[in-house]
Parts: sequence; structure tokens; C-alpha cells
Amino acid sequence: MFKILRTRLSQGHRTIDYPLSLPVLPQRYRGRLAVDPAKCQAGCTACKDVCPTGAIDVAGGVKLDLGRCVFCGDCVAACPSGAVAFTSDHRMATDRRGDLVLSGEELKLADGMGGELRKKLGRSLKLRQVSAGGCNACELDINVLNTVGWDLSRFGIQFVASPRHADGIVVTGPVTGAMRQALLDTFDAIPAPKIVIAVGACATGGGLYRDTGSTAAEASKVLPIDLFIPGCPPHPLTILDGLLRFIGTQVP
Repeated sequence: MFKILRTRLSQGHRTIDYPLSLPVLPQRYRGRLAVDPAKCQAGCTACKDVCPTGAIDVAGGVKLDLGRCVFCGDCVAACPSGAVAFTSDHRMATDRRGDLVLSGEELKLADGMGGELRKKLGRSLKLRQVSAGGCNACELDINVLNTVGWDLSRFGIQFVASPRHADGIVVTGPVTGAMRQALLDTFDAIPAPKIVIAVGACATGGGLYRDTGSTAAEASKVLPIDLFIPGCPPHPLTILDGLLRFIGTQVP
């Protein structure tokens, strides 16, 4: 026992300081994409042609849908003028689906819960996570937030086993036909008022499975979504930033 205590004391404080300070992300980190229509070459469709999810439209100037984007980087590599590029910005969560469509303007980040929701739910959230058919990448990065390095519970946010104990659902993956009813049943079991958070490209925009025969296009086709957190998978810092913005915590 004393050996364990000595070891723990020698390790010191292991939880990241965020949101008091930003962690240093690796140079290879692919953050939010940015588009600059002014750099587009007339008639060029290179980025659109290589996008595997149809996230890019070049009619009337380049537009990129972060909700569909799987961050593969093919568009960045294909663009001859640098009109599409990765940034190091981890912040991507939005309140509205339409805000995820970029066309050169600044991304409008989530404002958080409305007054009535904030009054009833306060700054503490109990969430039930539902994988509606995902590959487990988003689920793994959500689980990271429960480790000692991130300690999500210090913000009053916890994942619970029963929807009857939850304030809302975190949906990951495309909503498959086999999971559609289970997702609806889980939503119905949560007492009102309740929220729904879509995490990852499959939930926010259908991802690689968009418009296939066995899935819905995205979670918003099945449930009303209050917070969209894109990425494939989103970095734990992106997920945490979105959750903190949603409950009204001051974040950088």
C-alpha cells in the first residue's frame, strides 16, 4: 500500500490543464479545415472529384461540409492553389447543422444550451452514449475523456448506464436499420427535457455510409440534434470543447 502511495505521489498531477491552457497538439494533427474561395481556379473541380463523401461543392465558389468530412486530406492534396487547407484548430462544435458548411467565413461555434434548458439542467450533464452502427473510433475517443488525463467528471459531465438516469444521448455512428428503433427507444426513455449530441462524421453527416441502403444519412434524420461535433474521429479535445461550450463553461 505504501509503495502504491509513494508511486502515486511521485507521478504528481496528471490531468490536463484545459480549459485553463491549451495542450500542445502534435504537428501532424489535422484540425479544422479552412476554405478560401478567392484562391479557387476557375473551372477547377479537383477537390470535389476526390472527396469520398461528397462534402465539397464548387458551384458558385468552394463550400466544404465539415459534417460530412472524414478528414482524409485528399482534397488538400488535390487542390492546386491551396484553397482547401488543414488548420491546427481543434474547435468545431456547432449548434446548427448548417453552420458546419464552410465557404470562407469564420466557423460559428456552439453557443450552448438555451435559457430554459440551462435553467433545468444546470451545468451538470448525465449522458447515455449510443453507438448506432459506428466503427468504434468515436467511441474510443469519447472513452478517453473518462481517463485520469482528462477527467471529464470534474466538469459535472458523466456517462451513465441507463437512459432513465440521463439528461440526453450522445450518438455515434451512422444510424443503421438495426439500430434505428433501439435509438428511438433510448431517446423515449430519457425524461424531459432532454438533449441529443451527434459525435463524429457518421452521426453529423452520414460519413462514408451516407445514402447507403442500410443506413439513414445522419442522426438528425432520426432525432432532433442539439450539438454537432464533427470529425473522423473527433479528437478528445474537440469533443471536450464542444461539451464545455454546450454547458456554458468558458473555453479558449
